[in-house]
Amino acid sequence: MKTITAIKNNKGKIPLTVITAYDALFASLFDGKVDIILVGDSLNMSFNAAPDTLSATMEVMLYHSKAVCAGAKDTFIVVDMPFGTYTDEKIALLNASRVYTETKAHAVKIEGGVSRAPIIKALTQNSIAVMGHIGLMPQYVRSEGGYKIRGRTEEDILELIADAKAVEKAGAFSMVIEGVMADAAKRISEAVSIPTIGIGAGVDTDGQVLVWSDMLGFFTAFQPKFAKRYLDGASLVQDALDSYIKEVHDRSFPAPEHTYTK
Repeated sequence: MKTITAIKNNKGKIPLTVITAYDALFASLFDGKVDIILVGDSLNMSFNAAPDTLSATMEVMLYHSKAVCAGAKDTFIVVDMPFGTYTDEKIALLNASRVYTETKAHAVKIEGGVSRAPIIKALTQNSIAVMGHIGLMPQYVRSEGGYKIRGRTEEDILELIADAKAVEKAGAFSMVIEGVMADAAKRISEAVSIPTIGIGAGVDTDGQVLVWSDMLGFFTAFQPKFAKRYLDGASLVQDALDSYIKEVHDRSFPAPEHTYTK
């Protein structure tokens, strides 16, 4: 298992691999293979079919985090702090402490840059490890009027660099850069000494993260531009289901080897 020190020391080396997981089964399949498992609030969309991440609650995140921790014994685990659970330092500390006391997760993730730096600092000063998240931030989708790619102008790039530096100064050990123009993400990564994890941010970050259901082709409602499908999971499951239904109908299942006769 990679430690926080090992993750920080990975800056500029072999890119870190990060994938989301929401249950013990898939967490066990990813365990020991990827560097970091993220219990993402993206589960609200891919697992619960919600239109965005905003209605994920602390209780929901804790439930799924416990399951992931049960399945992954040898991987660094980060838990998304859901919307509304870190509005000020006191509330953030209360909720982030629950992640540590009620699960075996190693860190939390918080969306926001300069404006969230005091909250990140409050957590890190109280022995809670924090992964930052800047750029396109899903929890801001309603206030910003949709999912908007960042880093298209020099002014915006400089704002993102300021966000990244504030997150680093506040004590975060790494940060996600989401939905940012590739050249801007490269400049952001070069501006900080902690690893950056890209998602829709080009190849020049210090690692990459994908949502498991996007990567494995189980989420078929739409395919984000940045999400490569490494498996056509939905079709494989549907084909297997069709075979099961056919065999039940023609009574070829259960066969003798699946039947108790003595």
